[in-house]
Amino acid sequence: MLKEYLLSDYKRCGIHKISLGVLFSTFYIQPNPGLKFMTIFRLTQHYRRRNRMLFYFFFLWLRRLKFKYGFDISYRTQIGKGFYIGHFGNIVIHGDAVIGENCNISQGMTIGVSNYGEKKGVPTIGNYVFIGPNAGIFGNITVGNNVTIGANSVVTENVADGMTILPSKMIAIQKDLSPYYIQNSLS
Repeated sequence: MLKEYLLSDYKRCGIHKISLGVLFSTFYIQPNPGLKFMTIFRLTQHYRRRNRMLFYFFFLWLRRLKFKYGFDISYRTQIGKGFYIGHFGNIVIHGDAVIGENCNISQGMTIGVSNYGEKKGVPTIGNYVFIGPNAGIFGNITVGNNVTIGANSVVTENVADGMTILPSKMIAIQKDLSPYYIQNSLS
């Protein structure tokens, strides 16, 4: 099962066979932060209940990668096969979230908890979902299969299969507030 999950993640990056040379290239020669993180993530999950020593080894490595690349993804998160991280930086995924197969995530996105109301909990993400840069998905909601969530979108309601979510329109007001934000200017 571990090999199947790892190979599916590597295939999403155009690598169809895993070897020592491929691993060396992925980790050191031409580092791929997303693939490197997911490899250690999968190994941490695999050894969680099988081998305490290897679990702690990979857990500490995963923790180091979290800080290095800005991925706050708990090893408890359920992530399906073929997970693809497009760019590194500022990615937060709650440990109780569930993500389906063949999903893409971008930088700056959050899959988080809602702590009150009828949507209290964490999201469940379907298969073939693209989550754009700086998008946020919050609460006990379900995002269906074949969904595209556009950049800067905030999702707090269920999303049906095959939908595209776009951010709200920009609002402009006719008032100059720049003096309140630009402090100690040079002129």
